[in-house]
Amino acid sequence: MFGIRFIKSAPTVHLMQFRAGKVVREGVGQSFFYYAPTTTLVAVPVASQDCHFMLELATADFQSVTVQGQVTYRISAPRQTATLMDFALARDGQSYVSEDPRRLGDRVTLQAEVIIQQAVQALDLQQALRSSALIARTAQAGLAAQPAIAALGLEILGVSVMAVKPTPDIARALEAEARESHLKAADDAVYTRRMAAVENERAIRQNELDTDVAVEKKKRQIREAQLEAKAAQMRKDNELRAEQMAADVALESSRRDFVEGQAANSRTLADAEAYRVGAVMNALDKADPRTVQALAASGMQPGQLIAQAFGGIAEKAERIGQLNVSPELLQSLMGAGAGPAAAEPEPARSRRERP
Repeated sequence: MFGIRFIKSAPTVHLMQFRAGKVVREGVGQSFFYYAPTTTLVAVPVASQDCHFMLELATADFQSVTVQGQVTYRISAPRQTATLMDFALARDGQSYVSEDPRRLGDRVTLQAEVIIQQAVQALDLQQALRSSALIARTAQAGLAAQPAIAALGLEILGVSVMAVKPTPDIARALEAEARESHLKAADDAVYTRRMAAVENERAIRQNELDTDVAVEKKKRQIREAQLEAKAAQMRKDNELRAEQMAADVALESSRRDFVEGQAANSRTLADAEAYRVGAVMNALDKADPRTVQALAASGMQPGQLIAQAFGGIAEKAERIGQLNVSPELLQSLMGAGAGPAAAEPEPARSRRERP
């Protein structure tokens, strides 16, 4: 109405009001009424902004890589930026009258591309694939030092490189190389593990052999000790046997001496007895037979005397014609063992035949 309008800016927008070529009002988050026919509004966003980029670059070894990332910046000097680029608002107070606000991000991206390209060209393929953080730091430092960035009143908040990718063919070749390297590393790990297992097995076997040797050595010591004990026992037994044999020899010698003494005594007794019997026989040989017979009959029992009498009768039987023995005599002969108290038998009657 009558050209008077109201505008309200966000806290992230630096709003400036120009009248007659001079700034009459500016600030962040401003809100005011203005007269549209004589006022120019300039709105410079001071919030952080992101610029994405995807670049096809070549490495030092002439391999193509794709670098993808973003640049984060903000306008730190809005008045300085507004003097170099057109941030004036249209009559509706919402849109810009030029394309400069959108081209500001393109300028930042262009400066970043130049710096990132220089960083990638200084690296070979494998280094570039592993150096995304290094490239980002280099780009951030380079952008902050660019005169164009400083002249536009910009502040670089950060540069992020999210991916550095080779071409599909190179990626497959690198994957194959890495796969073979990993397979070789796996084979080396298996070989190392098997070697370690063999070494451990050898160590275990060596320990077992050492244990067996120690056990056999201990057994040999035990056997030697047992053999020494047996040898000592055998020596002791031999000594006892020797002593026993010596005792037996001494005993046998004593027995031999005793037997020899008994034999000598027996020979002496036999010689004496033979001498006595010879002397008796010599005496009896010279004596009268009747005297000898009478001496032999002395002390005999009645039965023995009767038997001797019968013996004498028998010697001269050819001269005896008839011999009568009474029953009493026979009974007394049969009962001769009754003792000396038995009655004397009736003498036998004989009749001598005449010649």
